[in-house]
Amino acid sequence: MGGGPAAEMMRGEKPKDFGGTMKKLIAYLGRYKAAVLFVWVLAVASTAAMIFGPKILGRATDEMVNGLMGAITGTGGIDFGVIGGILLWTGALYVGSALLSYIQGWVMSRVTNDVTYSLRRDIDDKIHLLPLSYYDTTTHGEVLSRITNDVDTINQTLNQSLTQIITSLTSIVGIIIMMFTISWQLTLVALCVIPVSLAVVLGIVGASQKHFKNQQAYLGHVNGHVEEMYGAHVVVQSFNGQASSQAAFDEYNGSLYKSAWKANFLSGMMMPITGFIGNLGYVAVCIMGGWLAVQKLVTVGDIQAFIQYVRSFLQPISQVANISNVLQQTAAAAERVFAFLGEADEPADAPDALTAAKADVPALPGQAHIEGGVAFDHVSFGYLPDRTVIRDFSAQVAPGRKVAIVGPTGAGKTTVVKLLMRFYDVNKGSISVDGHDIRLFKRDELRNLFGMVLQDTWLFNGTIADNIRYGKLDATDEEVKAAARAAQVDHFVRTLPDGYGMVLNEEASNVSQGQKQLLTIARAILSDPDILILDEATSNVDTRTELLIQKAMDNLMRGRTSFIIAHRLSTIRGADLILVMRDGDIVEQGTHEGLLAQDGFYAELYNSQFAPADAASSAAN
Repeated sequence: MGGGPAAEMMRGEKPKDFGGTMKKLIAYLGRYKAAVLFVWVLAVASTAAMIFGPKILGRATDEMVNGLMGAITGTGGIDFGVIGGILLWTGALYVGSALLSYIQGWVMSRVTNDVTYSLRRDIDDKIHLLPLSYYDTTTHGEVLSRITNDVDTINQTLNQSLTQIITSLTSIVGIIIMMFTISWQLTLVALCVIPVSLAVVLGIVGASQKHFKNQQAYLGHVNGHVEEMYGAHVVVQSFNGQASSQAAFDEYNGSLYKSAWKANFLSGMMMPITGFIGNLGYVAVCIMGGWLAVQKLVTVGDIQAFIQYVRSFLQPISQVANISNVLQQTAAAAERVFAFLGEADEPADAPDALTAAKADVPALPGQAHIEGGVAFDHVSFGYLPDRTVIRDFSAQVAPGRKVAIVGPTGAGKTTVVKLLMRFYDVNKGSISVDGHDIRLFKRDELRNLFGMVLQDTWLFNGTIADNIRYGKLDATDEEVKAAARAAQVDHFVRTLPDGYGMVLNEEASNVSQGQKQLLTIARAILSDPDILILDEATSNVDTRTELLIQKAMDNLMRGRTSFIIAHRLSTIRGADLILVMRDGDIVEQGTHEGLLAQDGFYAELYNSQFAPADAASSAAN
């Protein structure tokens, strides 16, 4: 985490483009223009009804004061009929305002949830469009944080703050107008609090902005660490890594704590400080209002209404101040979301990209016959520009042959498979299937040609039958069971409580590691691929099961091009061709017996696996 986007966030920089980010967010509201306009109208109407309330109540106060004075002087009395009518009008205004506010909240809630639904859908679509290299350099927690925490932050802001912005601005403008209709002198006194409050707000916003940015960034780091440690909980326990894991969590959590409390403390200061400034203005209005009443320039009802307006005037100012702080947090979250959506997609397929046709089916225009021949022509590749993994890889594989790729760790064996599947594109040279460069195929068509069984098993939360059926979604139950029998998995499945209907948990920890491997092999058998890739596929099963799987695999690989990556060289003795890799190059190739006869690097690897056993046997004799 010493560089890259995450490191930039951790340096506490402000959003690079606040305006641009908010424009993108507003663009998501574009399809809801009519609804947003309707909400705006409702908010203005609701706020206007609330604003007129104090002025009308002031008339009721004047009627009561005039009636009381008339009763004292004997020239009249209190007209409760007029006062009652005024109160009824006021009540109707407040009820109407509340109803309009309810409707606008309902409409805006629908709009904001539709917007956040669109954001999550776009993020999910983006996940499938990004190249594998992005996930090699980004933690799962960082991606999850964008689709959960960041989108939730945006949702809360749109749902709660957007209508509040409308009502607050409307209230400020409307209240100022109403105050001027009562007394311009009192209004000028009341408005003196605005520049002071504005200066305080700008100062607090500037100080808290970077902390909100850091808060969202560190939240992603915490999520990433927790997700990673939870997924590897058994390994952490086995190697007593709790202390180091806890230390890393404490570091991330401590950084999150520091940024969060600073952000929340500064934003929390906004309301009391602006409230204190507003109260000073309120005192000044009371003093000035009393003097104007003595001068008979305003009535008692006017003073009452004006004081209500002053109290109401301070609230939207504080709300706007608070919302401005919330918008900084929203901008930080939205910037992370749009940065993810703005990542470069995997290069698109060519418009005239090839599709695949089986060898026994006539090829249509734009289709290529697939028999399984694979050629590597001077392939060079590196995950980073200055770090070459595959230097000059060339090999010819005839259709239907069983090819083993062996070599020490880091020789580039798995990288060859990733290039073959076009998870990455070669830097130099080419890889072709039956004479067609794989870059000319549609990616989904190319990957449909392959069946893959990896050393790291992947099973999802679902039934055993559904996990096997993932290799062929329209497979019948009988086809699923036939694949399971071929993979030597049928017997143990039948011993389970619900058989093929047993539900695997999220980590598939309710079956053994070897059983998980058998299920993934059954999935590959069911997919019936043209080319099979086995990357240490039998490394997690016992020796007896391995022999059974080898027999099933021999049947599966018959007549089908197969690539086997293996560290246990005893498993690939029957391979038609063995490619021996070292430092990204093929240093030897041939059959098992031929390579042993050469007494080269392969023989050294092979003998190193059996020499200890031979030595132990000799010592025992």
